Amino acid sequence: MDSPLATKATRVFAKHHKELEEGAVLMQGLKSRHLHFTETREQSIALDRVQGFHIVIAASGMCDAGRIRHRLRNWLWRDEATVLFTGFQAAGTLGRILQDGAKSVRIQGEEFAVRARIRSLDLYSGHADGTELRDWIKARLPIRHQLFLVHGEEPAMAGLAARLDGIVAQDDVLLPKLDEGFVLTPDGTQSLAPTTPPRLSPEKVAHLDWHNDVSRLLLEINEGLRASPDEKTRAALIRRLQRALNDAEHQS
Repeated sequence: MDSPLATKATRVFAKHHKELEEGAVLMQGLKSRHLHFTETREQSIALDRVQGFHIVIAASGMCDAGRIRHRLRNWLWRDEATVLFTGFQAAGTLGRILQDGAKSVRIQGEEFAVRARIRSLDLYSGHADGTELRDWIKARLPIRHQLFLVHGEEPAMAGLAARLDGIVAQDDVLLPKLDEGFVLTPDGTQSLAPTTPPRLSPEKVAHLDWHNDVSRLLLEINEGLRASPDEKTRAALIRRLQRALNDAEHQS
């Protein structure tokens, strides 16, 4: 277990295991001689030297921060490794990019080929499904004013809004966009007029942008240079790229 926060959370579960359905089984697993917790930075770094079969549980779930970045640096390029995602991967995160089949990625400015097997569990989640959310909202009727849907990707929120048809008036189901503002009053919701342009247009929110395209291009350039048979071919390729950049600069 290579996550200080997860270690603290595990202690909470252990303390209250008698209140859990499978609490005895949980404690049996936590007492296993095969389970170890890393406490210090040095212990975490030492995991890179572990030999033989082992499983490392590390945060964060979307791979954008935390010790998981160090584990990926050490294992992504190995054929014998498996990266198993057990939670949702938001668009634009490193976890989602790996999940979508990237052949190479950049971590902390360094390029890594993805040779490890990328796998996912889509059942490990504490979130209610669409039917449960619909029933939860239905149990709280009548809703006097508006209902805001603010968590999730656009297709999922649109699907939930459709499920609520017949329960809540569709005009009262609001899906705010980035930088939209509202005032909640006793008489209902009032939309605030924006004082500045939105940081991103609605169609760009939670989508890959040119920064991702540049990172992918740099990876492809490096891969092409490495695949070149000799220094002369590499030099010619670099000159062509430089000419393309110069031409683009003159045309702008």
